[in-house]
Amino acid sequence: MQTALVLGGTRFFGKRLVQELLDKGIKVTLANRGITEDPFGKQVERIIVDRYDEESMLSAFEDYEFDMIFDNICYSSEDARIAIKVFTDKVSRYIFTSTLSVYDEADRFVTEEDFDPYHYPVEYVTRQETSYKEGKRLAEAVFFQEAPFPVAAIRFPIVLGDDDYTRRLHFHVEHVMKQWTIGIPNLDATIGFIPANQAARFLLWAAEEELEGTFNACSHGGITLKGLISLIEDSTGKQAIIMSETADEHMSPFGITQSVWCMSNEKAKETGFLFVPLQEWLPSLIQRITKTFEKEESYLSNHE
Repeated sequence: MQTALVLGGTRFFGKRLVQELLDKGIKVTLANRGITEDPFGKQVERIIVDRYDEESMLSAFEDYEFDMIFDNICYSSEDARIAIKVFTDKVSRYIFTSTLSVYDEADRFVTEEDFDPYHYPVEYVTRQETSYKEGKRLAEAVFFQEAPFPVAAIRFPIVLGDDDYTRRLHFHVEHVMKQWTIGIPNLDATIGFIPANQAARFLLWAAEEELEGTFNACSHGGITLKGLISLIEDSTGKQAIIMSETADEHMSPFGITQSVWCMSNEKAKETGFLFVPLQEWLPSLIQRITKTFEKEESYLSNHE
């Protein structure tokens, strides 16, 4: 792999992926709307494009070919259709960022076989016309049923990190620190995660190992929401206030009702990738987020 296109690549684990590629000496092109700044300066080429507009995509990539494409911003069957039309005969391999959400609820760790995109009925819709879950399902179906180039769909759970722009873990730390009520319907529910740096590394791994098909990429193991809250209480030194229901703005973004929301990573592990156990990175991440909030509170109190 000498050249790579990253669709997106300006936020969170997309930035980490770009840095991983650059560290390998790969020529990287970023394609996005050009709204969010990135830290890569002259190390990358940039293409301003509307990922969701066929004519914009055809025009932008008319004179380009790539060894690898990483698509972090594909959310529907229509997005996948556009990608196939634009990049047929222009790419050697395609890696699509998918999600745990393609699976139906289960009371166990789901495996890749629990959702089969190769036989899923295709319907062409935009992301505005469907749900996140169904959009990702349909995108996988289109890629695997219609793409003439090799495709890997990497199914991630919730990705966590210090700079997570969704701030879902930050939400819980802040609520505990400020003694705000958190709404969690099922404290005994088990949930899985992956850290942003491992998400980026597995995308690169999938490219280097020329993986094809569907792969679950997640940390070993899961944690109950009760266990997660306990880690936050240990870090903040405060006791969480939990209710099964509260105002919408205080309901946990991890507040699932099912008993298990986790994936098996056995298939991906068999390729040789080493996933870090959840307990080896989650407590330290919570501690760093706690310190960030403590610094903010200290600054505000000193400038009142």
